Amino acid sequence: MQLKKYIPILDWLPRYKKSFLKGDISAGLTVGVMLVPQGMAYAMIAGLPPVYGLYAAIFPQIVYAIFGTSRQLAVGPVAMDSLLVAAGVSTIASVGSDEYIAIALMLALLMGAIQLLFGILRLGFLVDFLSKPVISGFTSAAALIIGFNQFKHLFGVDIERSSSFLKLAGDAVASLGEINTMSLVIGVAGIVVMKSVKKIHASIPGALVVVVLGILAVQFLGLDQSHQVKIIGEVPSGLPSFKIPEITFDLASKLLPMALTLGLIAFMEAVSVAKSLEAKHKGEYELDNNQEMIGLGLGNIVGSLFGSYPTTGGFGRSAVNDQSGANTNIAALISAGLMVLILLFLTPLFYYLPKAILGSIIIVAVFGLIDFKFPRYILKVNRQDFLIYLGTFLVTLFIGIKEGIFAGVIISLLTILYRNTQPHFAILGRFPDSKTYRNVERFDSVKQRSDVFILRYDSPLYFVNAANFLDEIKRELESRDEVKFFVLHCGSISYVDVSALEKLNDLIDYLESEKIEFAFSGMIGPVRDFLTKVGFVDKIGSHHFFIDLEAAVNCYDNCQDLSDQDNPRAIQSNQ
Repeated sequence: MQLKKYIPILDWLPRYKKSFLKGDISAGLTVGVMLVPQGMAYAMIAGLPPVYGLYAAIFPQIVYAIFGTSRQLAVGPVAMDSLLVAAGVSTIASVGSDEYIAIALMLALLMGAIQLLFGILRLGFLVDFLSKPVISGFTSAAALIIGFNQFKHLFGVDIERSSSFLKLAGDAVASLGEINTMSLVIGVAGIVVMKSVKKIHASIPGALVVVVLGILAVQFLGLDQSHQVKIIGEVPSGLPSFKIPEITFDLASKLLPMALTLGLIAFMEAVSVAKSLEAKHKGEYELDNNQEMIGLGLGNIVGSLFGSYPTTGGFGRSAVNDQSGANTNIAALISAGLMVLILLFLTPLFYYLPKAILGSIIIVAVFGLIDFKFPRYILKVNRQDFLIYLGTFLVTLFIGIKEGIFAGVIISLLTILYRNTQPHFAILGRFPDSKTYRNVERFDSVKQRSDVFILRYDSPLYFVNAANFLDEIKRELESRDEVKFFVLHCGSISYVDVSALEKLNDLIDYLESEKIEFAFSGMIGPVRDFLTKVGFVDKIGSHHFFIDLEAAVNCYDNCQDLSDQDNPRAIQSNQ
C-alpha cells in the first residue's frame, strides 16, 4: 500500500479496464500530433534548436505517467517556462551555442531536483506565495514579450531576442522596411487558419494543419529560394543520447534562483490545470499535490539526462487530452511513443517547415495566456489586488521576466504586511433583551453602555500590528470619558507573539493608570496557554479572563470587586 502511494501507476494499472483503451489511444495520438509543432515552436522560444522540443516530449511524459497522480495532465514543453528558460540562460551564454544548450539541460536537472525535494518535504504550499494577481499580471506581460519575440519570424528579419518589451517594440518598428512579404503572408495565414479550424471543431489540431500546409507550400512552390522564406532546415533524427549534465558550484549558484522560480511556477501551472481536470472526474481518482511535485521533479531530472529542457503540465494539451477521451496515463505513454517514432523515422519531413509558421503557432498559443477580464474585475472589487497585478505586469513588461515575478511576490508580501498593520476591529454592543453582542456599525438596534466599552480585534497579535493594537484602544478610550470597564473580546485573536505581549503589558499599565477595570473574553486555548506560560495570566490574575462577554459584563455589574479571587464567573472555574 505504501509503495502504491509513491508510485501511483501500481495502484491504477492493475485495475485498468479494456474500455479505457480506445479513449487513451485516441487522446495519446491527438496530443502526440499536437506536440510536434508545439514542441518545436516552444523550443525556439527557449532559444534552443527545434528538435529539443521533441526531446522534451518523451521522458518527462513517461516518468510523470508512472509517478503522477493526475490521469489527464499532459506533460511537456510549454510557452511560459520556455520563455523563462530563455530569460535565465541568455544572461549566462549566447543563444543557440553548445554552452547555452548544456546550461538549459542543467537548469532542467536543477529545477527537477528542487521540485523533488519540495515534494518529499511536502512544501507544495510555497506556491501560495504566487497569488492570482501576480500570476495573471506576469503571464499577460510575458505573453506580450513572447509574441513580440516572434515578429522576427513573421517579418522574416533578424531581430535580437530580448525580454524587454520596449526594445522588442522598437526593433520591430525599425525593421518594418525590411519585411519579407511572403514570410508575413505565411505567418498571418497560419494564424487565420488556426483560428478558423478551432471554430469548426475544437478537437481539430490547427497547429498540425498549418504545419502541413506550410511545408507543402514552401516545398512545392520553392518559396525558400524564390522569396527567401526562412525554414527550419535539417532536424536531427534519432533518439537523444544519455548524458549527465555537468553542474559546477559556480554555475549552480547562478541557476538556483531561476530553477527555484521555474520549479514553483511550473508546479503551479500543472496543479491548477490538474485540479480542474480532477473536478471533472470527481470520484475517479484523488490528486496529491506533493506527489505531483515529485512526479514533475522526477520527470525533469530524467528528461535532462536525455536532452530535455524544463517541462510541466500544459493547459491546452491537457484540455485536448481530456476532450479526446484520456482515461489514464496510458495516453501519455502513447504520446511519448509517437514522439519516439517521429524522431526515428519522420524528422526529414520537417525540413521545409517555415519559421513563420512556428511563429504563428506561438503567437496563437500565448495570446490565450492574456487575461483581459481579470484586471477589470479586480479593479472593481479590490484595488490593492489590482495594484499587485499592475505592478507585476509593468515590471515584467518594461524591466524583465525574472524581475517581474520577484516584484510581484514582493509587492504581495508588502501588501499583506500593510493590511496586517491596520487590521479590522469592531466596537460591540448588545441587542436589547439578549445576550448577543454585535458590531455597532453594522446593527442599528444594538445598544452601547457609556460605562462599558467592548472591542473585538480581528487579527493575530504580533510585531506587525502590536503598536496599532495599543494605539487604537487608547484612541477609542480617550474619546470616551465615562468608560469604567473595558473588555477585549479575543475570539478573533489566534496568535500572540513576544512583541504583542509587551503591548498587552503596556495596555494593562495604561488601564490601571486610568482606573479602568478590564477583562478578556472568549480567548482561545492556545493563546491562553501562551499567556499562562509567559506569566501574563499570573501577573494580572486569572479572574480577568471570561468565557464570554455576558459573563464579563455581569461580573462587572454584580461583583463587588472584579478582582475578587472567588469570582464564580471567571474563566478559572472553567479550565
